[in-house]
Amino acid sequence: MDKMEDQNELPANYEQLKIAANRTSNWRERLEAVEQLGQWKSKQTIDVLTHRMNNDDVYQVQMAAFNKLKELGEDVQLPPRKTVELIKGVNKVLIRIKKSLPKDHSYEEFKVKLKKMRLDIYDIYEGERGADFDQWLESTWSSLSTR
Repeated sequence: MDKMEDQNELPANYEQLKIAANRTSNWRERLEAVEQLGQWKSKQTIDVLTHRMNNDDVYQVQMAAFNKLKELGEDVQLPPRKTVELIKGVNKVLIRIKKSLPKDHSYEEFKVKLKKMRLDIYDIYEGERGADFDQWLESTWSSLSTR
């Protein structure tokens, strides 16, 4: 029997996949968990996928969950992509990190400290910006006022 047909089957590692799907500081793990959970049709997997589709801060993860739910035959709507701040007040956090560094710090030092202090912010923006992440972060860093 095809595993997509059995409504009561769960993958043997369901609990680990559920935890990975909700790990806030690693969008790649969430994406991989969504891909794996999307191979199993059950109330539990559909609930996890629906939550990721509606609540993930990285649009790539939201789209993957949406696609898996469609493949499973669910009637779902893809939420609109966020076009404003992904995380409310992110600039205040970035200014605080910049102020905590020596006045003549480099962009690389700022980037390392951001990743160390706020991996959640780093991860979400890296996942959302993709190849443009470094360009965006450096541009944002250089425009932050530290007065």
